[in-house]
Amino acid sequence: MIHAIAAAGLEDGDFLATRATGWDRFRRYVMGECDGTPKSPEWAAPLCDVPAEAIRALALEAARTPTMLTSTWSLQRAEHGEQPWWALIALAAVLGNIGKPGQGVAFGYGSINGMGTPRRDLPSINLPATRNPVGLSIPVARVTELLESPGEVLRYNGRDITLPDIRMVFWAGGNPFHHHQDLNRLARAFCRPDTIVVSEPWWTSLARHADIVLPATTTLERNDIASSSRDRFVRAMHRAIPPQGLARNDHDAFADIADALGYRAAFTEQRDESAWLRSLYDRWRRACATLGVEVPDFDRFWEEGHVELPPPEETFTSFADFARDPEANPLATPSGKVEVFSETVASYGADDCPGHPVWLPPSEWLGGEAASRHPLHLLTTQPETRLHGQLDPGRVAAESKIAGREPIRMNPADAAARGLADRSVVRVHNDRGACLAGLVVTEAVRPGVVAMSTGAWWDPRVVDGQEICVHGNPNVLTPDRGTSALGQGCSAQSCLVQVSAWTGPLPEVSVHRPPAIAEGASARP
Repeated sequence: MIHAIAAAGLEDGDFLATRATGWDRFRRYVMGECDGTPKSPEWAAPLCDVPAEAIRALALEAARTPTMLTSTWSLQRAEHGEQPWWALIALAAVLGNIGKPGQGVAFGYGSINGMGTPRRDLPSINLPATRNPVGLSIPVARVTELLESPGEVLRYNGRDITLPDIRMVFWAGGNPFHHHQDLNRLARAFCRPDTIVVSEPWWTSLARHADIVLPATTTLERNDIASSSRDRFVRAMHRAIPPQGLARNDHDAFADIADALGYRAAFTEQRDESAWLRSLYDRWRRACATLGVEVPDFDRFWEEGHVELPPPEETFTSFADFARDPEANPLATPSGKVEVFSETVASYGADDCPGHPVWLPPSEWLGGEAASRHPLHLLTTQPETRLHGQLDPGRVAAESKIAGREPIRMNPADAAARGLADRSVVRVHNDRGACLAGLVVTEAVRPGVVAMSTGAWWDPRVVDGQEICVHGNPNVLTPDRGTSALGQGCSAQSCLVQVSAWTGPLPEVSVHRPPAIAEGASARP
């Protein structure tokens, strides 16, 4: 699209000259002056399977019409996932519409409700953060490398991070055996630490890999406050039922650990649950008052159940101040401008993320050699019947499954070529692993592509000498590969598989039953 706009002379030269950096260098790449390959609609058409005339028409319409550009979050969750986002920002700069009402570029609309919601710039209610005294962190998508490769160097955002030797893991919140990639590799890495402690309400796959499980309360078993800086409503979360079994609030469990270490009073600040909620709310109330927003006191809030914050008094346009006066209102970039070419990123010397947006073929895609063995592109989506992996044991999620397996959607042509029948159980596999799935034959998926939702609890089993997830967790298939040395995010959407009929007996899905407790183990508060 940028090539078509530039070839027609429709780029916004004033915006590119005064509010962006690096257009000349990027333009040479787009026009093919540096590598002999113009990035024209004709070049792009076979890569994206959109006709060249459609790409050109869309580009010219965008250049002549007020245009809003947006991208889903999932596009970045692929190998070289930084590139489509950076290219979209570059396109917005070429159009010159950043900072104009109803135009420009934004990300994540439709992903969660908070994106784009009109709101005042107010804080949320939360515990004060404490500084990590170690001063070391990694991108969460690189946790497997952290566990399996102590002493190796991870390149990340221009830095070299020497990975430490992790001997103990304390995991509270989240479940890597749901959201991480290449679960078989992750499971091997989890065998390296000496001790794993997990705070968890459910017998998830993460809890099953723990040496010690701290049974935690759910939101129904404790009093709490729901608050987000992107939400105009603050809600009182009243406890519905007492804690079940041995479940305890995280704070109470941590307070006992602090007590054993000799600093209980410093950790709790001599507050129990109700005192903490009142203190946090009152601190937030004072912060709101300094910003000219009055909210009711804690007792009234707790009784009424919520606070509705006033909407903003004026409409808000992203980057409007920058567009009006870029010198007085610079962006938070090294140059203070939109960096179509970034000297900073270029200085990192990363082949997989140079100084401007580029097209880089991923390791796994339908246009590469790997497709000869695994000719289907697997897309993994958020489920409609649960939140991530939460409530997977519930009735709604169970009713969506086929013979107890997570559904996989496939185009009729691909199903016919493999002799696969609708609602049959199939084996989905590649070199990283395999899982069972229930086949849904549908025209809603294009040929060459299959789609599975994430969130089916991982249920690995050895069947005929091969380890396979009998439930249908697609992350046994997805690659655990960083997006690039810049972002080191996950590359789950760059995944090729093959699908074949499952002809053996169906193994029982048993992951929703609590595991057997080892002899000599104990359960105690």
